Amino acid sequence: MVCLGQTILVTGGAGFIGSHTVVQLLKQGFNVSIIDNFNNSSMEAVNRVRDLVGPQLSQNLEIHQGDLRDKEDLDGVFSEKKFDAVIHFAGLKAVGESVAQPRKYFDNNIVGTINLFEVMAKYNCKKMVFSSSATVYGQPTEIPCVEDSKLQAMNPYGRTKLFSEEMARDIQKAEPEWRIILLRYFNPVGAHESGRIGEDPRGIPNNLMPYIQQVAVGRLPVLNVYGYDYPTKDGSAIRDYIHVMDLADGHIAALRKLFATESIGCTAYNLGTGCGTSVLEMVAAFEKASGKKIPVKMCPRRPGDATVVYASTEKAQKELGWKAKYGIEEICRDQWKWASNNPWGYQGKP
Repeated sequence: MVCLGQTILVTGGAGFIGSHTVVQLLKQGFNVSIIDNFNNSSMEAVNRVRDLVGPQLSQNLEIHQGDLRDKEDLDGVFSEKKFDAVIHFAGLKAVGESVAQPRKYFDNNIVGTINLFEVMAKYNCKKMVFSSSATVYGQPTEIPCVEDSKLQAMNPYGRTKLFSEEMARDIQKAEPEWRIILLRYFNPVGAHESGRIGEDPRGIPNNLMPYIQQVAVGRLPVLNVYGYDYPTKDGSAIRDYIHVMDLADGHIAALRKLFATESIGCTAYNLGTGCGTSVLEMVAAFEKASGKKIPVKMCPRRPGDATVVYASTEKAQKELGWKAKYGIEEICRDQWKWASNNPWGYQGKP
């Protein structure tokens, strides 16, 4: 399907998944506006997105510094341009931090989403792709997780995603002209194959792969692995690691579905590989890709972490025509390329 130059607002578009998705959107001929508060992201990521797509496609990209919790910021963006759809990434995403600071997560993730729905309605933009999470399944009762599995988030971060999904369902039911796709990501990892953009968390990373890469480049001395006594083959937890470029392509597939399907309503899709990989298997794969030995410290389990989580991806395959292309070898190769080219992330050495 040829893109007719639709204009997409990407909230949190300078972040890890957002920046990779913006590259793919621009390459597919969409016009893109980003709104980001740069709280956990960098303008350098946006500069590199421009480099990756080249000067001509860069003309189709606009940046707004703004916060979804401030309705005036949103109003300013919507009053300038008519958007055909919104991809909503913006939010805080660390499980452990959310357990320690739930109010911060409710304020950022829920208030921001309510404001976004309000302003979208005001300007009659009623198509959204929402960045949800596999954490809505909690400790899943069935593996792999299917979209109609029981939803039972186990931590405040997961609950903010679940509340936002519930809001989307309620709004769409009350106002049937809305079309909303909820994308439940499993574990996004990897980086752009160029090594120019990747994940660059502030402070100590909360997720496995950025933590491994910081150990590999010497920024951190040892990898803490949380949980060594899970009932799995090596005692470590099992997750579904999905390459960020596969995820970016999943958003394009979802957008195309929104534009093409009047009766989509509010529908959820899992984006994962459908395969589980243990934490220690991932460490071994990264050691192989990087040629670096990763020292590991086995730590007790973290509260709110599930044992095994991986996706059933049949629905996305059937209805979106999307399937993950990359495995853990490519994930580790691209993650290492990003890490070795940018050992200190976007900032350069402090």
